[in-house]
Amino acid sequence: MISNQVLQSTIEGVKNISRIELCIIDVEGKELASTFTVEYIFGDLIDAFVNSPADSQVVQGFQFFKVFDEHSLEYIVVAKGASEDVYMVGKLVAFQIQSLLVAYKERFDKDNFIKNLLLDNLLLVDIYNRAKKLHVEPHVKRIVYLIETDPEKDAKIMDKIKEIFPTKTHDFLTSLDEKAIILLKEIDDGTKNDDLLDYANGLVKMMKEEFREDVKVAYGTVVNDIKDVSRSYKEAKMALDVGNIFYEERAVNAYSNLGIGRLIYQLPVPLCQMFIREIFKKNTPDKFDEETLMTIDKFFENSLNVSETSRQLYIHRNTLVYRLDKLKKQTDLDLRIFDDAITFKITMMVVKYMTYIEDNENDHWR
Repeated sequence: MISNQVLQSTIEGVKNISRIELCIIDVEGKELASTFTVEYIFGDLIDAFVNSPADSQVVQGFQFFKVFDEHSLEYIVVAKGASEDVYMVGKLVAFQIQSLLVAYKERFDKDNFIKNLLLDNLLLVDIYNRAKKLHVEPHVKRIVYLIETDPEKDAKIMDKIKEIFPTKTHDFLTSLDEKAIILLKEIDDGTKNDDLLDYANGLVKMMKEEFREDVKVAYGTVVNDIKDVSRSYKEAKMALDVGNIFYEERAVNAYSNLGIGRLIYQLPVPLCQMFIREIFKKNTPDKFDEETLMTIDKFFENSLNVSETSRQLYIHRNTLVYRLDKLKKQTDLDLRIFDDAITFKITMMVVKYMTYIEDNENDHWR
């Protein structure tokens, strides 16, 4: 449960103070951490101590100490030397490892609690009982941030982030799959929406600087009670999906700022299909050529301004008018008319949503 790196750091720190050589071995005799070469103490010597009822033992100039995880033997601490000072240091190391086991187990329990909390798998009474047992304050403001990563680039990125992530004691970092890292962050009473956005942008910047990885961050709304954390998670998940569908250029998406994309995302699929057929009839968007699609995008980008759009496309005004008239014949929608432009824009967003649904049919979270 405890990483070998932590074990090694612990005994090296003790050795630097006490000048006593130390080693930690698992119950099978495998060396996990050591400050000296220990090949010759493996074998029958360890087997005999593991099977002995004694918690400590001195054999051939070494002192052995058992470390239990509850009632199960987890580690063996070996201290080099037979003096009382060596015994005292070995006993202290065993006690330290025992304390680390308790701390790591509590953290593991908290991680399971947070995961079940996010997934809304707990009864209300269980939420408060477990929160009290794990010393998690139930009545504080929190928000869920999702950091979307590329699992194919580095399968161990979660472990790396845990080592350097600038979280407070009351913040929690976990994951439910390989696609995103979840940060449950405690929020101060004076925190404003701009502060939440700034923090999200800071996460993007940190991932870029620390791992040279471009990520997307999404977040839900602030909740005042631990029982509502799952709501903030669902909002963050929706913000991540909606951002990937409709706002691909954004690195950060907030649930409270998804606009019409959030509305379309919640529409039933049959209704979306019917709407597309009604508007486009047989002229589906995949039949539009690249020139037409580019013209449409630029026209919307310039707020339906014909002169500015033609200038940016380096075409004559009459050429742009011709293209818009051609589109009108295909769809019965004149993009120079505001109502028609809105209808077309919404329909194209629905088409993007349907494409996303088809591409992610097997693992769509809803």
